[in-house]
Amino acid sequence: MERKGGQMNGVHGIHTQQDFDPSAAPPFRIAEIRAAIPDHCWVKNPWRSMSYVFTDFLVVFVLVAAALYFNNWHFWPLYWVGQGTMFWALFVLGHDCGHGSFSDNLTLNSVVGHILHSSILVPYHGWRISHRTHHQNHGNVEKDESWVPLPEKIYKNLETGTRILRFTLPFPLFAYPIYLWYRTPGKKGSHFNPYSELFAPNEKKFVMTSTACWMVVASFLVYLCFLIGPLQMLKLYGVPHLIFIVWLDCVTYLQHHGYEQKLPWYRSKEWSYLRGALTTVDRDYGLFNKIHHDAGTHVMHHIFPQIPHYHLVEATEAAKAVLGKYYREPKKSGPIPFYLLNTLLRSFKEDHFVSDTGDIVYYQTDKDLYKFYKTTKSA
Repeated sequence: MERKGGQMNGVHGIHTQQDFDPSAAPPFRIAEIRAAIPDHCWVKNPWRSMSYVFTDFLVVFVLVAAALYFNNWHFWPLYWVGQGTMFWALFVLGHDCGHGSFSDNLTLNSVVGHILHSSILVPYHGWRISHRTHHQNHGNVEKDESWVPLPEKIYKNLETGTRILRFTLPFPLFAYPIYLWYRTPGKKGSHFNPYSELFAPNEKKFVMTSTACWMVVASFLVYLCFLIGPLQMLKLYGVPHLIFIVWLDCVTYLQHHGYEQKLPWYRSKEWSYLRGALTTVDRDYGLFNKIHHDAGTHVMHHIFPQIPHYHLVEATEAAKAVLGKYYREPKKSGPIPFYLLNTLLRSFKEDHFVSDTGDIVYYQTDKDLYKFYKTTKSA
């Protein structure tokens, strides 16, 4: 539904707009934001970037050694959470390789990116290319690639069971592998298929390389199942990988959803790169902020994805004077970001689809699904 007359769509209908309209065209340009950021924030230090890679892999191997040493059910849950978090940290570094914020050396970015992402069963180039599409079209209902809102017509054609699974925790937090293989409703293609519509003809060789690397790692994991047993591999790799998927889906969803005031999505002439970037949301993850390389500092990353992760916080602070109310200060977290669970629950209960028409649209709520949640909770 479009915002009109200072009002916005909510769960039960129309709510009064706050004193700031986030869909209003910003009174500043990207060049003004760029000028506010210190010069050193743009510098990519490959040695510093590699130090994060070595440190994260060291922690991964130390955790494996500790799990094998203690090998008891008091330690395994701690291992799963810790290792799953480290897998997520590896993904973030590989993500930086894909953006070129890791270094200015394309070969180094590609080699390190393949090592990082293949180790956690992510096809590096396949994902890198689709993620590039996401950044080039962020906030665009028609062209965005990541956690895109479904138009009402597509949503209403989903089976009831599919709707429930798509918007009921914890099921959406395990969606990433399905997305890699099949994308989302209304979109076709696979991140593993070089002939997918996701990729241009000249990108086929890159996708084939990444898919081959993925298959090598997958084959090695199968070999380890025969070598040390499937149960041991499930404990050492399988469960942490599931935790990693939950981290990825949770963080990436919250980067674009769940803010207290509903944020706009755009179509056609109303969309611009800057307006789309300004609908992203920063989050505070407490003690995990540095562990996952400031993945919660997302607004500045979307405006300037070439800034290394270790400069994002400083760049954000410097740009706030220009961004003004278009920057939404994240809620402060305790050591563990438990508060985000309520944010997730609320968003999945309320944010289901957008109107098929209109160039500025907001999430609307499926009233039947909302009633289902209420009935389930009270039962």
